[in-house]
Amino acid sequence: MFLYAAGIGHIDVSTSEYRELIDRPYLDEILAGVALVIAHPDGSEHDPAPPPGSTPAVVCWAGSGDAPVWADVALDAADRATLVEQVERVPQASISLAVLLRQTELLPISAALAAESAVYSMLQGGPEFAAWRAATPAKPDPEPDRSTVLIDRDGDRLSLTLDRPHRHNAISMKVRDELYAALTIAVVDDSIREVVVRGNGPSFCSGGDLGEFGSRPDPVTAHVTRLTRSPAALIERLRDRVEMRIHGSTFGGGIEMAAFAGRVVAEPDTRVALPEVSLGLIPGAGGTASLTRRIGRQRTAALGLLGTVIDASTALEWGLVDELAPRADWRD
Repeated sequence: MFLYAAGIGHIDVSTSEYRELIDRPYLDEILAGVALVIAHPDGSEHDPAPPPGSTPAVVCWAGSGDAPVWADVALDAADRATLVEQVERVPQASISLAVLLRQTELLPISAALAAESAVYSMLQGGPEFAAWRAATPAKPDPEPDRSTVLIDRDGDRLSLTLDRPHRHNAISMKVRDELYAALTIAVVDDSIREVVVRGNGPSFCSGGDLGEFGSRPDPVTAHVTRLTRSPAALIERLRDRVEMRIHGSTFGGGIEMAAFAGRVVAEPDTRVALPEVSLGLIPGAGGTASLTRRIGRQRTAALGLLGTVIDASTALEWGLVDELAPRADWRD
């Protein structure tokens, strides 16, 4: 029996022990109560080892240099401490993200979006999200009748502007529906050669509207709606014609949708984060498919599991954005 407990909810093992552990029968009994496995280098980390597959635990690599492909995430000591706290606080969401990412990087985009939506909806009905919602009262939009997406066409160029600055362009049901309808124009009209998406106000898009989270009739209905009315799916379909211009807080669904575009231009003040796990959820606007294809599974997992905010320079270095440019230099 493995007895490497370093705290409630996680264990520390060497890479050789990981290899033995992951292959053992009755793994569910061995990992009972364990949501995080931290694997430390012992010189054998690049020897063949089984991937964790559907193992319900986050696997973190604790070594320096390139991480083994079987690791869900690779972190230094400081970030590992943060990870332990996060996983122990929201183990279901953390495990769900890690297991999902192992699959979505291998799936076609449409299948990856469907898998993400199913897991997101499942977590909406779970205790971790319920606890967050109970502690965070919903806040109705003070301007519910305001149009949220401005549309302007100039020849073969379609410009779409998120126009909900009083909520940092957070994605409400209305934003989702209006953006989806606007993008459909380019889908059905091949004469549109360029689609530019930007946001008014201090932020491009701060992610999902926290005031609306959990207000759908039920998780199953929300899942079906996401499958049939996904702006991310249309952005991916139009990717060679889409340029996203992001600035300010570009969190959650904001960066998840932007990452599908063929080109992402960021203002130097841009900040990027995936905060959903802290709410008991996972990225639900396509991020497990879009970010993994730009920055890889392990970096996507790190952003999601830690909730870390990265700056524009880091996003450029990673390939999450393609260019940094002040808004005054953006071509109109």
